[in-house]
Amino acid sequence: MFDVDLEQFWKDDELAHKDNCFSKDAPQVALGIRMSGECVFAELGEDGDPWGYTPRERRIELNKRYNDKAEKIVGKRLLPESFPDPDEIFPPIREIGEVFGGRYITNEHSTWLEGSCSTPKELEKVLDRVEKLDLREFILPPNWESEKKRIYEKYGKKPDLWRHVRGPVTLATSIYGVENLIFLIIDEPDLAKRFSNVISDVIFQYAAIFDIEAGYEPGKAPPGFHFSDDNCYLLTAEMYELFAYPILKRIFDYWSPNPGDKRYQHSDSDMAHLLPILGKLDLTGCNFGPKVLVNEIRKYMPYTRIDGCISPLTFMRNDTEQIIKEAKRDCEMAKETRGLNLTTAGSINYGSLLSSMRTVMYVIQNFGRY
Repeated sequence: MFDVDLEQFWKDDELAHKDNCFSKDAPQVALGIRMSGECVFAELGEDGDPWGYTPRERRIELNKRYNDKAEKIVGKRLLPESFPDPDEIFPPIREIGEVFGGRYITNEHSTWLEGSCSTPKELEKVLDRVEKLDLREFILPPNWESEKKRIYEKYGKKPDLWRHVRGPVTLATSIYGVENLIFLIIDEPDLAKRFSNVISDVIFQYAAIFDIEAGYEPGKAPPGFHFSDDNCYLLTAEMYELFAYPILKRIFDYWSPNPGDKRYQHSDSDMAHLLPILGKLDLTGCNFGPKVLVNEIRKYMPYTRIDGCISPLTFMRNDTEQIIKEAKRDCEMAKETRGLNLTTAGSINYGSLLSSMRTVMYVIQNFGRY
């Protein structure tokens, strides 16, 4: 493993995260890597399903052992060691894809949204139904009120705010199909705009409903919103501006109206052609694909914290030479403007080792000094 002064690194890293990673007092590039629960099994040589269910007590035991190892290698305990008791977890709600008639299918690796329509006429019927829907009644289970009351009285907990959603292009392509959406925007732009407007209304209603469920008056809840839209790269800039941009603009204008309010976009794909449009949203943070690099993002987003840009595959393969190459590249690109939170351009996946995190720390401490 590479030589890293762990105590000094974390002192410097605390300063590096100030002012959204733009602080002039930061001594080095900020580190965004904190690993993930998927990494436990490979690191410890334990059997288990990185993407599936792990019993609560087993998960706590694994995380504690993982953190013991993490302290030695990277100088910090990284994963949570306590989890809510099942008795204090709110009953599940219906997800946004179900509002549009989709169905969530879970396999051994992930959950996918299966579509509900494939022709303009079928889409119109879906939109007719959604527009008439009592969304609160549809998404909340029958025992919601009684459980909400019980959990608050017993644990003092209120429902979480709803501040993260599958982005509009990914949602639309899942519900209607990739090629179908593209042809819809080209051939029937009015219907495409209607589809966009309905998605916007549903996202707005979800967030507003859970503001109230969490005990806030309309317009008084904490700010911030986060979109994850991997499929946004499938649209041209013109298509994206017609279909998706108005949704993000509306949601950010309402839930993130002030300069420091969180406005975040994740999309781990090759969507550099959309940067000029996304730049108009004044994002406070972004996490884009591994080919969308710091210098290119910075042209359009001078004040956005960039979470990236190491390839998740490089990191997952624990390819030391390539990790060093990509991390040094990102550090060099960030030295003039700052605002880099060095991490992977996408998820930290199963197989990623603590030694790879330490490698990135080594690069920052030796080549990422401002």
